[in-house]
Amino acid sequence: MKVTFLGTNGWYATHTGNTSCILIDCKRCYVVLDAGDGIHKLDEHIKEDKPIHLFLSHMHLDHIIGFHIFNKFHFRQKLTIYGEKGASELIKNIIRHPYTVPLEDVGMDIEIVDLSEGNHSTPFEFECRRLLHSDSVLGYRMKLDNKVITYCTDTGPCDNILKLSKDADLLITECSLKTGMDMLEEHKKWPHMTPELAANAARRANAGKLVLFHFDASVYRSLKERKKAEDEARMIFENTVASEDGMQIDV
Repeated sequence: MKVTFLGTNGWYATHTGNTSCILIDCKRCYVVLDAGDGIHKLDEHIKEDKPIHLFLSHMHLDHIIGFHIFNKFHFRQKLTIYGEKGASELIKNIIRHPYTVPLEDVGMDIEIVDLSEGNHSTPFEFECRRLLHSDSVLGYRMKLDNKVITYCTDTGPCDNILKLSKDADLLITECSLKTGMDMLEEHKKWPHMTPELAANAARRANAGKLVLFHFDASVYRSLKERKKAEDEARMIFENTVASEDGMQIDV
């Protein structure tokens, strides 16, 4: 199973990367995590006629702006989009005329599924729980090809990260802030993670590997700064890597 990072920035795209999007290539399907503008690279990697399942963490624009790009895709297989209850209506309110081409007009077989918090068995076994953020955010725990992948972005430390990532083979979690920034009042209103907080979550959950992701573009202005975050996290959880656009890992 291959995991490809198509967009690793938070907030906006810069020379360091596009906004949030990850592709997981499984035996039976493709799984896409979030629809930031990094999703424009999706057709470079989807070569097989397997169903595509797109999971949204939340509705902040850096995670859904990629829907604006869907008119360039010509996938023949069905694309199913999953999000928290009300997602279908929210997407239709934003991805529509006069702003862009509505999803129903892009010429693809697209279905939007509203999720309730908890365990699900379709299209595969997965669990979703709310995380700690300014607006409602879902974190995911997915069983794919007999491996467990956990995805928790846009969140401060909370119990649900630990529940979702317990004994996971791979934990992908956010690293928007640098060391100590979580104590600033401006960031307490919009909870996010530092390298240390992400590493502590991986260690406490006994995850196999940690990937730092969703680097705030206004905070991490170079890949060198991401490498420093990786080094800081490794002091707490050794098997850590900082993501960058184009990075691929096998799970």
